[in-house]
Amino acid sequence: MRAVTPLNSHGLRFAFGTLTALPVRVSRWDRDTARAGMLCAPVAGLAVGLLAAVPGVLLLLGGAGPLAAAVASAALPAALTRGLHLDGLADTADGLGSARPAEDALRIMKQSDIGPFGVITLVFVLLAQVAALFELYGRGWADGALGTVAAAVTARLALTLASRRGVPPARPEGLGAAVAGTVPPGAATAVACAVVACCAAAGVLLGHGGAPRHALAAVAGLVAAQVMLRHCVRRFGGVTGDVFGAVEETAATAALLVLATG
Repeated sequence: MRAVTPLNSHGLRFAFGTLTALPVRVSRWDRDTARAGMLCAPVAGLAVGLLAAVPGVLLLLGGAGPLAAAVASAALPAALTRGLHLDGLADTADGLGSARPAEDALRIMKQSDIGPFGVITLVFVLLAQVAALFELYGRGWADGALGTVAAAVTARLALTLASRRGVPPARPEGLGAAVAGTVPPGAATAVACAVVACCAAAGVLLGHGGAPRHALAAVAGLVAAQVMLRHCVRRFGGVTGDVFGAVEETAATAALLVLATG
């Protein structure tokens, strides 16, 4: 029992320290801590989602329109991660769009600048997120807030699944190599089931149809993220930190779109 508690504590620190910009000090970087951290990733997503929902709800209740609320709730997660996941999405888009061999594509992704594929992808993804949140906040503050939280949790859950055993790293160094293959498939599945169930339970608060809609949104986000993950593994030979960012943003966007159209 004494060995489990410190590991859980370090795992939470790892999750918050690597997946958010919150002031958390990560003191352990071994594989066991990485495994615990990625299993705790949805908890970090919950914190990000709750914080992102606050300005949206306050703006809406204060008299601002749903567009202002949507922009605020879409912008805050970027601030809470210092744009890490959006940067990873852009770099991955540049690598995929280059049509170069894996080694050259990975080199392009490591460059500090963003190419045309990355810019275009960022524009459309952010537009999709804002449009979906606009629709949700247009229905009421509760729909907007729960949608923001559900998308953030689903997005980080996608990282848990992307860290499961059998998914190789594309490079021997970096965050991708640190967490790739650390999570047992059974544990990843158990966490996924628990998160989807929690999303459904939260949807109950919205009344009729809320539970299945939120569960479907979570599942759709995970499916979209897995499609992106498999394509990147085939294309690059494995995952990188940038790929994790792309997977996260893909899951969040897909979940929001399903909620907005449901």
